[in-house]
Amino acid sequence: MEVALVAEEAAGVRTLQRVVRSGHHVGVVLTAGPAEGAGVTVASTAAQLGVPTLPAARVRDPDLADELRARGVDVLLNVHSLHLVCSEVLGAPRVGAFNLHPGPLPEVAGLNAPSWAVALGHEEHGVTLHWMEPGIDTGDIVEEVRFPITPDDTGLTVSVRCIARGQELVDRLLGHLDAGADAVPRRPQDLGARRYYGRGVPHDGRVPWSAPAEEVLAFVRACDYGPYPSPWGTPRTRRGADEIGVLRATATGRSSAGHVSGEVDRDDEGPLVATADAWVRPRRLLVGDRACEPADVLRRGDRLT
Repeated sequence: MEVALVAEEAAGVRTLQRVVRSGHHVGVVLTAGPAEGAGVTVASTAAQLGVPTLPAARVRDPDLADELRARGVDVLLNVHSLHLVCSEVLGAPRVGAFNLHPGPLPEVAGLNAPSWAVALGHEEHGVTLHWMEPGIDTGDIVEEVRFPITPDDTGLTVSVRCIARGQELVDRLLGHLDAGADAVPRRPQDLGARRYYGRGVPHDGRVPWSAPAEEVLAFVRACDYGPYPSPWGTPRTRRGADEIGVLRATATGRSSAGHVSGEVDRDDEGPLVATADAWVRPRRLLVGDRACEPADVLRRGDRLT
């Protein structure tokens, strides 16, 4: 079948390579990434494979629908591209349009699903391949896969797992397409259970020292995409006029009863910070653009807000 791929990031690169190997024909790739000078991108991979590219923003242009029909596109597949596809374009492919969403639906619709799952303390996450319609992540489900989240997982580790498990769903879709257009399943979502998450960052990006330690640590881990940029940025806290980023922190299991949230103490291992119920141990801080050891930054009696 003739496939138009709208894709970004590592998941988009893997999907492009996978569809090309499958025997289906990728007629055009729509992507925002550069073709040169930025490592391996969807655009550079398309160039190597001889697949023409268009700007990803074209999916918002109704005129693209006629171009896709002229190319004989059977399937539009969207992978990690955040542009909203207009209804005219969604209706252009002969078989349909599909989206690979890095989260379980309908429970975690919208943006930055892996980070939200970690921040909210979910014990399970997943990836969903669904039919696209004008609503965001509302279409019928084709395939899904779920996996556990561990207490040590970060936004990055969950995202990496989503990329790997998402390729399984791409393979299943290609298998359905091999069997014919009518073979692609569709199961309606229970939209009564839908939760949508937008561009906002929990706690406005500030470390919530007044929350329980479990919530504080979950937020820090949700923001942790090191060494890559985090979609939520670095959790911030303030000591007087000083702005400090908290890159990593761990639990101590020790009660902080009787201490003010954000109060700094020290033991033989280094600084501790009080939360609503327990001490947490900062492991790596950011001052300006420099990563620092907490012992070089925090002193007993400091107050973080």
